[in-house]
Amino acid sequence: QVQLVESGGGLVQAGGSLSLSCAASGRTFSSYTMAWFRQAPGKEREFVAAISRRGYSTYYAESVKGRFTISRDNAKNTVLLQMNSLKPEDTAAYYCAAGSNSGTTDSLEYQYWGQGTQVTVSS
Repeated sequence: QVQLVESGGGLVQAGGSLSLSCAASGRTFSSYTMAWFRQAPGKEREFVAAISRRGYSTYYAESVKGRFTISRDNAKNTVLLQMNSLKPEDTAAYYCAAGSNSGTTDSLEYQYWGQGTQVTVSS
């Protein structure tokens, strides 16, 4: 089993930056595609970014492209989400996820999930 724990959320003004971290334990970290999703109250869970097993490929939602960067360090079993130029519409609970299929943006294709970390962006 894989356990995922997110950290780094908080309150930030519009235009500011936050860095989220996901620490993984359990099954071999490098065997999984890693992704970030987010969910705001009253909205569906939304894909944010994903990174392939060895970090060669990354994928981003159009809404965050150019502002967010996903990266991973397999030696440390961590995945990061650097968020810059934050907007109020980025406000959501952010979740780290691990899946055995590469490149997918579908939340149903991820088997393991963290408990989430709240990001709030004030105008």
